[in-house]
Amino acid sequence: MQPAWEVADVLNKIGNRIGDLSLNTWQLRTLSALKKCRTSALGGHIDACDACGIISISYNSCRNRHCPKCQGKNRDDWIQARETELLPVPYFHLVFTLPDSINSLAIHDPKLVYATLFEAAWETLFAFGKNKGVKMGMIAILHTWGQNLSLHPHLHCIVPGGGIDKNGNWQNIRGDGKFLFSVKALSKVFRAKYCEKIKIKDLEQYQKIRTKLWDKQWVVFAKRPFGSPKSVVEYLGRYTHKIAISNHRIKHIDQKTVTFDYKDYKHNGFKKQMTLSHEEFIHRFALHILPKRFVKIRHFGFLSSNWKRQKLKLLQGKLKAKTVEKKQKATPVRKCSCCKIGILHTLAIFDKRGPPAWYLGGSQKPVALKN
Repeated sequence: MQPAWEVADVLNKIGNRIGDLSLNTWQLRTLSALKKCRTSALGGHIDACDACGIISISYNSCRNRHCPKCQGKNRDDWIQARETELLPVPYFHLVFTLPDSINSLAIHDPKLVYATLFEAAWETLFAFGKNKGVKMGMIAILHTWGQNLSLHPHLHCIVPGGGIDKNGNWQNIRGDGKFLFSVKALSKVFRAKYCEKIKIKDLEQYQKIRTKLWDKQWVVFAKRPFGSPKSVVEYLGRYTHKIAISNHRIKHIDQKTVTFDYKDYKHNGFKKQMTLSHEEFIHRFALHILPKRFVKIRHFGFLSSNWKRQKLKLLQGKLKAKTVEKKQKATPVRKCSCCKIGILHTLAIFDKRGPPAWYLGGSQKPVALKN
C-alpha cells in the first residue's frame, strides 16, 4: 500500500522556510531532489495498457540514495550481486557503535568521523584475524540514525567466521557456533584505534572531546552466526539500502507538526510515537544526508573487489560452494495498476514542461492498442 504521508509532504509544508534551518548546500540539493521525486518537476511518460486500454501518466524518480521512494531496485540489484559471492561458512553480525560524545564532531566534519569509523572497525578485525593467522573479510554498512532520527553513527558488519591462511586455504576461527571474538576485547581495541586516528587527523578537535571519548565504555555488539547463507542475504535486504525514516513510519502531518512511529530500544523495542515540528523533523532528517560521493557500503579483506575478482571463484571451488550465477538484467515488465493484467506501453515522454497538449486536452479515455 502507498503511504498516506511522505517526507516530501513535510518539505512542501515548510516551503521557503527551509532556508532558516542552517543546512549546507549539499543537504539543500538533496532535499530538493526528494521534494521533486515523482512529480512533474522531473518530467515523466504517458503509458497505455494493452489489455484495458487505460492511459495513465507516471512521473520520473529522483534516484537519490536518501529518497524513501527510490531504494527498492538498488537494494535488489545489490543483493543479487552478493548472492554470487557467498561461501558455505558461518557468517557473523557485528555492530561497531560510536558514543554520542562524537556527535558534535560528526556534525562539523561527517566525512572525517564516518571514514574513520570504517577504518578503525576493519583494522580491529584485521588485527584479531592476524592473531589467528588468517586474513579476514568484512562487508560494512554505515547507518547514522537512531529510531527517533537522532544522530547515532554505527556500522553493521557481516563477517565470515574465518579467513584465508598463508597457503590460500580457508580456516574457521571457531566451530562451536558461538561469538566470533570477545566483545570486551573488540571494544577496547576499537576505541583505541579510533581515538588514535582522530588524534592524527584532527588534533584540535580531538583535544576538545578527548576526555569524553575515553570516559565512556565503547560497545561492539555481536550476534550468534546466521543460520545459513540464505539468511545472510535476507539480512542484507533489510539493512543495505535503508534510510533514516521510511514514508510508512509517518503517521500524520498537520500545519505545524509531524507524527511518526519509532521503537524504543531502551524499553525492549516497544513501539511508540513521536511528534516534532516540521523544522525539527527536517533538521533531524538532514543530519543523515551523507557527504557528496561518500561510500556507505564497503568491502574489506578477501571480500574486497580486487581480491574477489582474482581469487573468489577459486576459494568457492575449494569449499565446494554451490555456485549462483549472476542474473542478467531483464527489461522490467510494467503491469497495469488498473486491470492488474495488461502490460504498460509508453506512448510519449515529456520533460518538466509537462505532458503534451493532446493528453491535457481530455484524451484520457481507453484506446485500442494493436498487438
